[in-house]
Amino acid sequence: MHTEVKHPLIQHKLSLVRDKTTGSKLFRELIGEISKFLAYEALREIPTEPIDVETPLMTAHCAHVKGEIVLVPILRAGIGMLDALSELVPFARIGFLGMYRDPVTSRPIEYYAKMPEATDDSTAIIIDPMLATAGSSIAAADILKRRGFKKIILICIVSCPEGLAKMEEVHPDVNIYTACVDERLNDHNYILPGLGDAGDRLFGTK
Repeated sequence: MHTEVKHPLIQHKLSLVRDKTTGSKLFRELIGEISKFLAYEALREIPTEPIDVETPLMTAHCAHVKGEIVLVPILRAGIGMLDALSELVPFARIGFLGMYRDPVTSRPIEYYAKMPEATDDSTAIIIDPMLATAGSSIAAADILKRRGFKKIILICIVSCPEGLAKMEEVHPDVNIYTACVDERLNDHNYILPGLGDAGDRLFGTK
């Protein structure tokens, strides 16, 4: 299942992210801001448990997040979303998945994986700005499931119908949160209209 988060502030910031004249510094800031909005929505139903807190006046009946949250950026572009989500969920643990897309086959090639151990109540959140062919996201979910994670969420800035359909076919139990579902993929498997290569724009490379 996927959720397209159409909040006006997200859409405003997304227009600036798409703009080819937006420089790397502003691009990074905007990606972080959009990521926080998406994470708020993605974690709306996260389980909590009651806790009593002593205020200066009396006991307050409050709630704490129940279970562990693990943030899993797909390198390298997912790093551009990590700081913002770490600020939002400072108690989260962090895993890293390194993948690149084969230029001929467009299939993901894994080159690095370092992950906290899963617990019975872990929620793993895959973060990657783009969901294009869904190859990397599918591979990431495969790895997480093999390592014992049962609840997985995917947060991406921009997606497309082809990638969403493929991800939902292979991993129907992974909930996807995206700021926009774009028109389609082009012949080179880039999202249209998209925002270009997110990694290059985040880090000022080509």
